[in-house]
Order: sequence, then structure tokens, then C-alpha cells
Amino acid sequence: MTPRPSPDPGIGGRIRARRLTRGWSVRFAVSRAGLSHATWSRIERGLQAADNRFTLAGIAEALECSPADLAEAPVPTADRAALAAVAGAAAVRRALIDIDLSEPAEGCAPPLDDLARSVDLAESLLQACDYVGVTRLLPGLLRELHVETAGPGAQRALRLLCAATSTASSVLRILGLPADAWLAGERCREAADSCGDPVLQGYAAYARANAATEAGSFQRGLTLAERAAGELQRHLARPGAAEVLGCLHLVCALASQCGGRLDESRAWSAEAAALARRTGETSSKGLYFGPTNVDFWRISIEVEDGDPGYAVEIARRTTPGALPIGFRQVYYYADTARALASLRNRDREAIRLLLAAERIAPQHVHRSTDVWGTVQTLLDRSRRQSGGTELRGLSARMQAV
Repeated sequence: MTPRPSPDPGIGGRIRARRLTRGWSVRFAVSRAGLSHATWSRIERGLQAADNRFTLAGIAEALECSPADLAEAPVPTADRAALAAVAGAAAVRRALIDIDLSEPAEGCAPPLDDLARSVDLAESLLQACDYVGVTRLLPGLLRELHVETAGPGAQRALRLLCAATSTASSVLRILGLPADAWLAGERCREAADSCGDPVLQGYAAYARANAATEAGSFQRGLTLAERAAGELQRHLARPGAAEVLGCLHLVCALASQCGGRLDESRAWSAEAAALARRTGETSSKGLYFGPTNVDFWRISIEVEDGDPGYAVEIARRTTPGALPIGFRQVYYYADTARALASLRNRDREAIRLLLAAERIAPQHVHRSTDVWGTVQTLLDRSRRQSGGTELRGLSARMQAV
């Protein structure tokens, strides 16, 4: 297959500039990134796209920078919500640093029933893609739960803290802050270990494995998820265990695909799908594991390095409304649009789905390097064809031009 030219040749120039600043040869750089010499060279010259998030993450890790530094996908200054979410993430980070369970907490907290309602609210805001709301709520909530872990309701407080730190890990990962997401996952693990609940320990491993994979540590993510899945097999009679196990299988599938092992990835996906047929659609622990969510993950996996046509086939047989949370639906629309953009004569469909994703979660779409790359690809083609008004509107909102 002929490599697809980069829709943003500037990425190659930025990669080359960072490499030369460090005084590295291409040969040394590729040894750090795990790419071939020819692939790196084509990317630097703008002859091959680097908008695949995992390729870009690998290059960024090798060059000791972030993917956003290379993609230069800015947050639109007019998108105050996206800016506020990123600003709020700093307060969440400070709270996560403060709530060390090995240290005593200071202050007082509301009754646990009130805190439980706040934990549910944080999860609901995340599912509705209101990342500003989540980042505003979490700092105080995390500190108050920390206080209660030393009180008479310690076990309940720890369980609530496990849920709240998992929510924190998810929103930080979505905002492009995988290191902070990892810290939240570590706090989730500490709370789960203090509870001694194997289901919660698997749940915490799911958060950590997701954060590791997002950061480009694919083998670490796979190891964490695979080990946790093996340990959870012995506790499947416990409530929520099957749902957590299924999600761990999905992280294994994603991490395997990121590591270039597509056959293994598809085997993990098949295991998750088999388990989902037994559980049906669920909402346990806010994971929403079930057949629909498994298909959403399969679409995302296939569109990266698999078969975009198969991704579209999965999307056609999937009803996104069966999973009534915007947090997951936005991935369905954005990833299906990316798959369509890789096929011939499907640009109009791709644009329609990108706009649907933006309507659901503008904060998410405007910060996504995956969507950025797709918009640039479609925009380049639209300049050589008629139409493209809606696409140019989306591009302007993302400051793509």
C-alpha cells in the first residue's frame, strides 16, 4: 500500500527540527521510537502521514515532547469551555497529589450520603461530556473523601474514592494529560487495595492500563490489564466482576493493537464480545460494558492499523443510541468518520459524522488530535473538489486553517 501523504506537512518539519535540536541522527531517533528508518524519513519529508495517534505518540515519546507539540492542534480561543476544562485539570492534579492515603487528612467533610451523590454527579457529568463540570467538582470532592477515609465510614469512603479517582483518570486522559490520568489511576489502586476488594482492584487496573496505553506505554498497559484479568477470573461470582473483566479484555485488545499485534488484539476483542453476549448491556460501575460498547472499541481499534472497511461494517450494525452516554457515543461518531475518510468517495458521510460528534461533545472534538488529522485530510481533498462548507466551518472552529 502506498503511504498516504501528510495533510499537514508542517508535522514533518517540526519532527525534524526537534530531532536536529537534540543533535540526533534519524537512525538514533528511530531506535528510540521503534519505527523503520524509511518511515521516519518519509514522515519528516511530508510524504507519509503521522496523524495516527499511536505513531505520533511514539515519535513524541522518542523526542521527549507531547503529541500536541508536534501536531500543533490548538484549542480555539473562542472555545472557552475547552480552555476552562484544561485549566480545571490543574486543580484536579493538585488534589490528587494531596490525597495520599498514607498521610492524615485535615478538615471536615459533608455526610457520606452527600458525598455519594456528588460522586454520581461527577460520573454523570463525564458521561455527558461536560468536562468543565467534572474538573470543577472533583478537587473538593477528592479532598472530602480523603477526610472520610479516616472516619467511621472508612470502607464506604474508600469505595467512593475509588469511583471518584477513576472518573478523574478518565477526564484527564480525555483532556490529553495521560501522566495525570496515571496519577489518578494510582490513587484509585490505593483505595481499592485498602478495601481489599478484587473487583475494585480490577477496576483500578483498568484505569491505570488505559492511562499507560494513552501515554504510549503499550506493553505496560497490556501487562497491567492482562495480569488483572487473570486475577479477576477467580472472582467472577462477585457482582460487577464480569463487567470489569470484559473491560480489561478491551484494554488488552487496544494495547495489543498499539503494539502492532493486530491478530492478538482481535483475539482479545473476540473474548470481550463473547463475555458481552453473556452479560448483555450493563451499567455497572459506569463502565457500560456490553455488546454495543465492545463494538465501539472494535471500531476504534480497526480504524488505527486494521481494516477501515471492517470498522465501517461494524459501525453499520451498531446502534449508538443503545449506549445512552455521550462519553462513548462521541468515539463512535469520530472513529467511524475516520474510517470513512480512509475509504474512497465517503467524505460526505465522514463530515456528517464529525459534525455529529462535535454536537455531542465540542470540548472533546476540539482537543482531539485524531479528529484534527481527519479534518485536515478531508479539507485537503475538499479544496480540490466542490463543496466543503460545513467542513471548513468545523476546521475554523478547530483553528485548523
